[in-house]
Amino acid sequence: PASPASPASPAPRPPPGALAPTHPPLFQVNVSNIKAIVVDLLKQNVIRGRALLVRSLMKAQGASPNFSRIYAALLAVINTKMPEIGELLVKRAVNQFNRAYRRHDKVVCNGVVKLIAALVNQQLVHELLALQLCILLLETPTDDSVETVVTFVTECGAALAEVSPQALNSIFERLRSILHEGAIDKRVQYMIEGLYAVRKSNFADYPAVLPELDLVEAEEQITHEASLDEQLDLEETLDYFTFDPDFEANEAAYVRVRREILGDDSDSESGDDDDDDDDDDD
Repeated sequence: PASPASPASPAPRPPPGALAPTHPPLFQVNVSNIKAIVVDLLKQNVIRGRALLVRSLMKAQGASPNFSRIYAALLAVINTKMPEIGELLVKRAVNQFNRAYRRHDKVVCNGVVKLIAALVNQQLVHELLALQLCILLLETPTDDSVETVVTFVTECGAALAEVSPQALNSIFERLRSILHEGAIDKRVQYMIEGLYAVRKSNFADYPAVLPELDLVEAEEQITHEASLDEQLDLEETLDYFTFDPDFEANEAAYVRVRREILGDDSDSESGDDDDDDDDDDD
């Protein structure tokens, strides 16, 4: 018999409508192809596979935090049609931050705050979460916590200035007092001064949403609320396969949702893809 690694034993293919264990397009998403990737994703049953999609998005963002704005824009489009996916990612991002903060994991903290900032910019999560995060990090300031706040406010300060200017002012007042106390490292003091310069320019180099990533009308966006203190339901059972006795009915229901979003052409395109796969098998 052929060994597991043998070419004679090909890897099993996922069933139709299922997301692959890893979704390479998520790692390839950029400004130019984001709309096409959203369409490709919606052709799959992302409601059934929402935990897998969220995990893939967070893994891709964790590997490339500087692309957080692009991943948030992609999620913003999906969130308008399927808010349960946006809500799940918000809850898991908050949980990831809490875990990293408790473990004093600076790298993960800095990465996930960029994601949360991008979610704030896209109005996927309420700005109160951003303010709560800053208060927590500045309550007992350290070099790492202040640096994380500077990173966070740089990324979403423009959005906070628009929706909650008084709260943003209070954050800068706290940073000013920390700067005057002189208890933190010189490098971090320079970072605070740099943030003040960014604010003076009205965050000109850090707009809340880049024009090419402004894909959702403000009135269509669904904003989720989350708190660092609340017990969040991470819906971890979605990470595991469970038998669905109503599989065919649920798949048919998703097809109707997909047609409503993408139009009837999505069926023919999906059929073409399946035919191509069959030809490859032959």
